[in-house]
Amino acid sequence: MIVDGKAVAQSLYEALQKEREQFGEVTLGHLVTEMSAVTASYARIKERGAEKLGIRMIRTELPEGSDTAAALEAIHQLVEMCDGVIPQLPIVPGIDAAAAINAIPKEKDVDVLSDAAVAEFEKGEWPAIPPVPAALKYILEYHNVPIKGANVVVIGQGRLVGKPASVLFTHLGAHVRTLVKGDDIVAATREADIILSGAGVPSLIKPDMIKEGVAIVDAGTSESSGKVVGDADPACAEKASLFTPVPGGVGPVAIAHIYVNLFELKKKYG
Repeated sequence: MIVDGKAVAQSLYEALQKEREQFGEVTLGHLVTEMSAVTASYARIKERGAEKLGIRMIRTELPEGSDTAAALEAIHQLVEMCDGVIPQLPIVPGIDAAAAINAIPKEKDVDVLSDAAVAEFEKGEWPAIPPVPAALKYILEYHNVPIKGANVVVIGQGRLVGKPASVLFTHLGAHVRTLVKGDDIVAATREADIILSGAGVPSLIKPDMIKEGVAIVDAGTSESSGKVVGDADPACAEKASLFTPVPGGVGPVAIAHIYVNLFELKKKYG
């Protein structure tokens, strides 16, 4: 089955709309350090999600050439005004990205990027889950794919996908193997019940590398011949029981989880 990420995300927004009724005004801060065409596209998608839920989004765009001090001041202002704050990645050179991200208090870090929020998440008791791994989990559960006890292969160890996905799926009771550059990918993927990929390598996963009925949730994005593509060759869909396309698979669900986290943190911290 090829997953329709927009339809899955819509089901999540419908649940969030009901949850939204328990709150008064909700405000989300968005720091942008560079407004490129790609950044503008992501900003619009996030803003549409906020509009669906009646959330006010305050976007601060830093002018070209801004330094770390300017970024920290902007974050401080957003933290004071908003229930949650998200920095648009990547943060431009010239600004200390780690300092900017860690200036967001964990109780308002809806992307779960700061060291403090990540440490809480890794303990397994934090109400917010990094949005991309949360989307991987939601897509599998939405389609009734068992996670507990499954052989899960995570490709890549990046901070947005691979590393937190390995943590999350271990907490969920899966047998997790994380692959990095130089590992024997084929040997691992042929035994996998679930493949979670965030390597950013076009067509890294081929049909002859997977078993019949595997679930492939592809969060890798890269460019090939002028198009955005995933880590898994689309032909893998013919063997997989579940397959997320790129684009249109994980992305919309991950953006919806920004608002899941915002509500969870607001419930906990007010």
